[in-house]
Amino acid sequence: AKKFIALDDFVEITKKYAKGIIPSNLIMQEEEDDELAGKSPEELPLRLKVVKYPLHAIMEIKEHLIDLASKAGMHWLSTIVPTHHINALIFFFIISNLTIEFFAFIIPLVIFYLSFISMVICTLKVFQDSKAWENFRALTDLLLRFEPNLDVEQAEVNFGWNHLEPYIYFLLSVFFVIFSFPIASKDWIPCSELATISVFFTVTSYMSLSTCAEPYTRRALVTEIAAGCLSLLQVLPGNFGYLKFLGQTFFTVPVGHFFVLNVSIPCLLFLYLFYLFFRMAQLRNFKGTYCYLVPYLVCFMWCELSVVILRESSGIGLIRASIGYFLFLFALPVLGVGIALMCLIHFIKWFLSLELIKILVTLVLCTVPLLFRWWTKVNFSVVEVVKSLTRSSIVKLILVWITAVVLFCWFYVYRSEGMKVYNSTLTWNQYAFLCGPRSWKETNMARTQILCSHLEGHRVTWTGRFKYVRVTEIDNSAESAINMLPLFIGDWMRCLYGEAYPLCDPKNVTLEEEELCRLKYLTKHKCHMKMFDRYKFEITVGMPFSSKNGSKPIEEDDITKDIVLKASSEFKKVLLNLRQGSIIEFSTILEGRLGSKWPVFELKAITCLNCMSKLLPAGRHVKIEQDWRSTVHKAIKFAFDFFFFPFLSAA
Repeated sequence: AKKFIALDDFVEITKKYAKGIIPSNLIMQEEEDDELAGKSPEELPLRLKVVKYPLHAIMEIKEHLIDLASKAGMHWLSTIVPTHHINALIFFFIISNLTIEFFAFIIPLVIFYLSFISMVICTLKVFQDSKAWENFRALTDLLLRFEPNLDVEQAEVNFGWNHLEPYIYFLLSVFFVIFSFPIASKDWIPCSELATISVFFTVTSYMSLSTCAEPYTRRALVTEIAAGCLSLLQVLPGNFGYLKFLGQTFFTVPVGHFFVLNVSIPCLLFLYLFYLFFRMAQLRNFKGTYCYLVPYLVCFMWCELSVVILRESSGIGLIRASIGYFLFLFALPVLGVGIALMCLIHFIKWFLSLELIKILVTLVLCTVPLLFRWWTKVNFSVVEVVKSLTRSSIVKLILVWITAVVLFCWFYVYRSEGMKVYNSTLTWNQYAFLCGPRSWKETNMARTQILCSHLEGHRVTWTGRFKYVRVTEIDNSAESAINMLPLFIGDWMRCLYGEAYPLCDPKNVTLEEEELCRLKYLTKHKCHMKMFDRYKFEITVGMPFSSKNGSKPIEEDDITKDIVLKASSEFKKVLLNLRQGSIIEFSTILEGRLGSKWPVFELKAITCLNCMSKLLPAGRHVKIEQDWRSTVHKAIKFAFDFFFFPFLSAA
């Protein structure tokens, strides 16, 4: 609390700091004055600004009043212009056109890139902490001159324990990276560039490690690099003779139902690497776990990630990445101009290849809500957003959002795959006997439904007679949005984004155009947007006719045994080519109102058995569905192999 401090007091205070205790007398009385020294009037609090700079405070109050008046005017204007309605319409239009396939494509990519960025940020934080380690050790060496009895080892343990936060966030980021990388589209990941970054951080993270465990860390890194190089030789196209033989698996030993032991030289190297991990953790009565082993795991993870990404890289890509990073460091202005020119040329080519009017209209429509939003939020400051991000850790923000997205996707996958699907041998005749009219007459329909609910989840493939198909719903969000516009704008945009009705020339008209020509003069528009239609169908299927003793078929067309199949728009071409009486083979899952009249199931696959090939686009049409189980299995297998291959691999 004084201006000067004695040497003994300084030593005592620094000893407490080394032990992780911040003394209360470090708080200075003149702290406020020191903080305000050299600050401009804009940086001072309002109460101090009024005292020290009254004129400046008055001018700021005037500007604040003007801002309040302008905000009130903007609020009145925003009530006249329905900006929220426009934003909501555009938002729902975008959401209605997004599909499960799009989310399955974009979410793994977003998780991978955000997790990789989080890994880089955490690694830079680790580098910063390594500099703090050097300063801390210099401080403890200084204290030992004045206090020989200081427990330096315990002080270092406390310091290391208090700086574990970036390592925990780094390991969480690695977890998300290794789970998202195998299921993300490799066409949208620059593997060569990311492999170069991984190699760079492998080297730099090793150089930032403590020298206390250097014998173990050096041997661990050499062992890991040797095992990685031997495993990479197996995927290289060239012939490396005995070197390639060294990386081969001699034989495999199954370990239970899920794991396989690979007996090879890289396997022995990994066993030695695990031994070195144990030796690092054993230092200082196993306090080396968080003093030496956890910091080395940063280097280990980057090295493993570089080996994995190198498998997906190409030689030309690695050369391109190396030259690109070299230019980035030493020729940044030239590189920036070159990238700008390349992007401009590609943009011009893409711009010329599309319709100019359509692009301009789309851009204008997309910018209208943004302009209104910017207009109503005049005081929105990018600087404030940056300050808020610096106040809250960007890594925590990334990990929280990734965790939320992963949990949401996990609940969706669990819901989609929750019901166990059983490939049943149940025939339609057996189902009709147990859950059809005969059973209703013996007891009643409600009792039959309760009994037949035990068949829920059976995947069946039956053969039946196609009776008829009808459209139950037509969804066209683009048409709905255009119908809300004034008539002349709507007609113009309908022709811009849609298709015009045919000219109906009798000499040159196709079958499809002839059907449209019948309706052309009855419609109220010159163009249509039916290309954006999404249909939902219902197909009524009857049981096939039975026969007795090889005689002619005896028709038993009992409509109470008919079933109804729901089909999505992807079955459109097949269903429009079917004719009444066609024999079809279909697959579905028994669910819903089992045992009732005309149960409704979802169509999974369909084949026409007696249709002419020219009438049907293809043989068997299967509903396109995401195989979530195989995707999750692929991610878990990759994560296990990431940590334990070539020692162990998942089956």
